[in-house]
Amino acid sequence: MALFKRNAPGQPGEWYYCIKHGKVEEGPECPAKNRLGPYGTPAEASRAIETVHKRNEAWDHDPGWEDAPPRDGSGSSDG
Repeated sequence: MALFKRNAPGQPGEWYYCIKHGKVEEGPECPAKNRLGPYGTPAEASRAIETVHKRNEAWDHDPGWEDAPPRDGSGSSDG
């Protein structure tokens, strides 16, 4: 028995944002590599890219993750 079904049906009430097609979908219609979620509402899913940017910004300034160079490539390589 497979752990993950290749074409698992979507669950009502689970909303995803497909980054390939740029649309909100109920239940996973597209492959996992192309979607963000699940979200509780279509409105939350429609703001998925904004949410990603906000989280990345917060993580970029998280003192617990200061070991990584900045994403903008301005880090020095003095090592």
